[in-house]
Parts: sequence; structure tokens; C-alpha cells
Amino acid sequence: MKILGISAYYHDSAAALLVDGVLAAAAQEERFTRKKHDSRFPKNAVQFCLEQAETTVREIDYIVFYDKPFVKFERLLETYLSYAPFGLRSFLAAMPIWLKEKLFLKITLKREFAELGGIDQKELPPLMFTEHHQSHAASAFFPSPFKKAAVLCVDGVGEWATTTVWMGEGNELKPLWEINFPHSLGLLYSAFTYYTGFKVNSGEYKLMGLAPYGEPKYVDLIYNHLLDAKPDGSFRLNMAYFNYATGLTMTNDKFGTLFGGPPRKPESEITQKEMDIARSVQVVTEETMLRIARNIKKQTDVDHLCLAGGVALNCVANGKLLKERVFKNIWVQPAAGDAGGAVGAAYAIWHEYLGHDRQVNGKSDAMRGAYLGPAFKNEEITAYLDSIEAPYVSLNDPDLLPQLASLLADEKVIGWFQGPMEFGPRALGGRSIIGDPRSRKMQSIMNLKIKYRESFRPFAPSVKAEAVSEWFEIEDASPYMLLVANVKEDKQISMTEAQKQLFGIEKLNIPRSQLPAVTHVDYSARIQTVHKETNARYWQLLDQFEKITGCPVLINTSFNVRGEPIVCTPQDAYRCFMRTEMDYLVLGNILLSKENQPKWKEDSDWKDEFELD
Repeated sequence: MKILGISAYYHDSAAALLVDGVLAAAAQEERFTRKKHDSRFPKNAVQFCLEQAETTVREIDYIVFYDKPFVKFERLLETYLSYAPFGLRSFLAAMPIWLKEKLFLKITLKREFAELGGIDQKELPPLMFTEHHQSHAASAFFPSPFKKAAVLCVDGVGEWATTTVWMGEGNELKPLWEINFPHSLGLLYSAFTYYTGFKVNSGEYKLMGLAPYGEPKYVDLIYNHLLDAKPDGSFRLNMAYFNYATGLTMTNDKFGTLFGGPPRKPESEITQKEMDIARSVQVVTEETMLRIARNIKKQTDVDHLCLAGGVALNCVANGKLLKERVFKNIWVQPAAGDAGGAVGAAYAIWHEYLGHDRQVNGKSDAMRGAYLGPAFKNEEITAYLDSIEAPYVSLNDPDLLPQLASLLADEKVIGWFQGPMEFGPRALGGRSIIGDPRSRKMQSIMNLKIKYRESFRPFAPSVKAEAVSEWFEIEDASPYMLLVANVKEDKQISMTEAQKQLFGIEKLNIPRSQLPAVTHVDYSARIQTVHKETNARYWQLLDQFEKITGCPVLINTSFNVRGEPIVCTPQDAYRCFMRTEMDYLVLGNILLSKENQPKWKEDSDWKDEFELD
């Protein structure tokens, strides 16, 4: 039995394939097209999934889409009517796209799949549709390690729902309650993302990273004017300050007046005001998520909580949930945003529609470490490198890994391209750029010379799973880099009284711990625990680094530059390697040194090729 799940046409298109209930493959379309957040039909991602399972479109049993377009269209029409005559410009901009493409999505999907499979539409498998938050909930619960758990999905908006709560048990998901559009915690966060000059649907994590530099000066202003939050976690937004329901922007002039001026212009200087605003909305988000979680615990009295939806990518809020121990355990879908809806849609058909049971052990999940994308053999890699006459050496692991550990300890930056590509927004040791977290200059080097991004952006540590509690204030596994915890107190460096008086970005260059390159200004870190069972090679590299340095931790950032998707192929990796100031690149067992490479030629300024966000 083969079930193909699809998310597309809004943002972060993706495909996922279940074979007899086992997740065989999953990938985002952006990785193949090199267009960040690509929303088009995921032709390349589908083709990869089919090839991975050695199957064809004709042999698929069900194709399932993660959303119900007609219900979403109903919401749009009702919203425009309720706000009429306001929103006319937005209505005129949205309707042609809906009437041409999205409203008749079933016809569009059948045409695309028939063309992809080279078959007549009559030969296609059944095409099914799940609701948006049903897909999120299914992606959170069904691959989780829990037989029974509460499920919380929080995002911008699906068809109508923005926040939903479910009870998952066995192979069933029961909806408990929901909050509907326009009242949305995700859209509140996106409104502040827009106001602080970052791009909506991709810049929210920048706002989260900026928050520790600020003070929560605007929390009361948010609660008094924007958000009516109840003790049980339910909430309503004051729509007089927002423009997203019918306008072309997230906020309006009244919002700007409340916060002392118009939105920050993208790429302009980030001031203390933006830092304080970021901290304030982050605090509000964390408090709201905690209130909802406590209410869910009171309602359900279960031990475990599963999370999905875009807000579930807020790893700081997740860390607070874990620290408060409202639930014994939490599990977050690694592709919690729309891309993960493809996984959830497929699981919903397998378990809910077809009634297949789940096999769980309470410990390991079914996401295979999120290593679900394309992989490349050494022979494929060397064939490409030979074709461009790139010098390299091929080394066996007993020689390669100690050499890499020594290079890292010597403050070299290495592109690490290994095994299957990760599914979801995080690089997890498959497509990563790695470095020494003990280096005081590494954060600046990697931000400005490798990633070409804002200097305030923190980096995440990868740590051997069995050593995590020795270095960080966490006992739990965090394989998907979706939990934040503080560096252990005995590893921290106390600040002087003068340093404590610093504000904003002045805090950036003050070493906070023995791991300064991965310790944020509030002593926190976004942790990835590396497990021998799911990524043995990366674990072995950490082990070699620990043998040399006594430190089982490495910097791990995604293998890409600002505005570009994470690399997928050896060609992508080599191109990124040559366009940046990385020192070494390792592709499988193939090691390349930058100083030995031929001069890189560009036909154009590559930085202009990608959309900066």
C-alpha cells in the first residue's frame, strides 16, 4: 500500500510517501528548484519519492492533499464580505489566482499527476483531501512515540482554524476545541515579524533570535490593546490594529501609532526598539502557549503532548513548555510547518481512513531522524568532481574522521554533506556547516563570511545525546533542534558588573560560556542531540572531536547562504563551498580543501540570484 501526501500552492511545497505505513521518503520542492519556500506543485519532490520507493504514479494507491481549498475559499469570501467595503484591493488581487488555480485544485492536481506519470487522468489513483489542521495533527501524533497523547496545533491559519486541540489514541484523532480566524497566535507573531522589518513566513525565527537582546517593555501594551488572553489560553485579537484579514499588509497605521512609528524598512538598521518588541511578543507567545498547555493537561490528564503548526517551530517556547513540565514529555514534528502537512495527510489516510493500527514503543518516533531526502554515493560524487576537475582526496572513515576533528579543533569551517537530506527547516548533520563551538570568533566568522546574514543570529550546538545533560540544562532528547535550554551553570562565564549594564547588540561579543559560539546572550542554546542509531557518522565525528578536545559539541548550521535553500546535491554543495569562505568540504568520504580548488567563476553576482529574507 502506497500513499503519497502533498502540500502545495501556499508556501513550502512538499511530498511524502508512506509504504505500508512506513515513511519511505519526504522532501521539500525548494531543495530541487533552489527557490526558497517554493509553493508550486512539488513535481521534483514527488519524483524523488517515487524513485526512492521504485514505484510510479500508476502504482500509488492514494494521493492526498493536505488542505481543503473550497473551505478556505469560503473563509476568504466570508471575510471579505464581513469587512466590505474595506479590502477591495486585496480582494481584486486574490480572486484571479483563486479562480484560475486554487479553487479548482482537484482539476489542477489531476493534470499535474497525469503529466508527471505519463498516463491518462482516468488511470490516476483516488485523489483525497484532508483538512489543514487535521494534517498538522496527524503529522504530530501518528509518527510520535506515544500510544496516547494530547495534540496542539498552532499556526497562522488553515481553512478557518488557527489553533486546534486533539486527543490522539491508537489510530484515532479526536478534535476537542479550536480557535478560528482572524484570531491567530501565528498571525500575531507574523504581524510583529512584518513590523520589525522581516519577511512573513520566513523571518519569524529571526524575530525569535533577536528577542534575547531586548527587554519585554511592550508586553502590557500587547495585552491591553492587541490580545485579549484568558487564563485558559483562549484569546481574541483586536482587529482594529491589523490589516491581514483583507489588506495587503499585516499591520495598519493604528498599529504603527501604538508602537511609535511605521514598520522598520527591510535591511535597515535594527534598533533597540525592534529588540524590545521582539522580546515582548516572544514573552506573550510563550505565556499563551503555556496557558493553552495547562488547560489541555487539565482537560485530558494525559502524560504526553505532541505539537505541530508553524508556531511549534518556536523552539524557545517549546523549551519553556518542557522546562515547566506541564506534560511529562513533548514531541514536536520536525517539519512542523506546511511542508509537514504532506506527511500528516498521508498518515491520516493510512490510520484514520483505512483504519490501520500503530506500533509504538514510547521511546523512538517514526521520522527516521528526519533523514528522508536524497542521498548520493561516493561514486556519484567523484564523477561530478572529476567532470569539473576539482581536486580531492578519498579517505576511509578511520582516517577521515580524526582528520576532520583536528581541522575543526584548529578553527576551520567545514561543509558536511552526508547521507540523506533532512526533511524540515533544520540541518541535522546531513547538510550542515560545522565548526568549533569553543572558538570566540566562530559566530562572527560563520555569520559574516559563510552565511552572509545578520550578526545577531545565534548558532545551534550538536551534542552527543548521552552527553547533553553534562553541558546543557536538559535531560530530554532533542534530535530535531526544536528545544532550547540553558548552558550548564558550571560551563557558564559570569558577566562583570560593567557587562551586565550593556544593552542590545552590545551584548553580542561577550563570551557567555565555554561554548561561546553556540551560547546566546541569555545563556540559552537551540540543542540538537545526535543519536548513534539515526546518524552514526555524525555521532562518530562528535566522538572524535571529543577525544581531541574533551568537548562532545560542534556548531551546526544549515548548509546554505542567506536567501538560498539548504543544499540538496553535491553540485549545490560545491557551489556553496566555492562561493563562501568555508575552509573544507567533505562529501561522503571525499575531502576537498579550498586552497587546492581552481578559481571559481561566476557569470553574475550570485548574491543577487536569491531573495533576501
